[in-house]
Amino acid sequence: MATLRNVFISHHHKDDSSVDSVTRILSGKEYNIRNSSIRAKPENQRRLNEKKVSDLTIKRLLRMKMRWASKVIVVIGKETHSRPWVNWEIELAHKLGKPIVGVYENGLKDQVEVPINLEKYESSRVAWRSDAIIGALEGESRFENIDGSLADDKKGSHSVC
Repeated sequence: MATLRNVFISHHHKDDSSVDSVTRILSGKEYNIRNSSIRAKPENQRRLNEKKVSDLTIKRLLRMKMRWASKVIVVIGKETHSRPWVNWEIELAHKLGKPIVGVYENGLKDQVEVPINLEKYESSRVAWRSDAIIGALEGESRFENIDGSLADDKKGSHSVC
């Protein structure tokens, strides 16, 4: 029987396919991920780009969706560190006391920059492997490099009791 997890997946909209992929690889390991993040259809993305939806409205919607989730995954891609909404979501997750798991996007070869708030508040950061992601979701505090090797000792990370 699959373990149901309500997860908010923070990501840069260009990495939408990675959200689908992480959901798929975890479902293959008997996890049922219900993602509560916002994924705009093209017509809605256009409205967002044209600022026809206020930031206050977006924040209210994100807060509702994140409160519902028990954990937060941040997909770390090449441009994630530069996305203001990703940093805002990470800070919100921290304020709400959610465990925050950074997951390097599949296929990255070189080290990438990590969002500043992820550096501050993450409980784990792992490579793109189902066992590592599941361990982090289960509360294992593990810090890996992009290739899955253990990262240097991480001090001051957000811990979950």
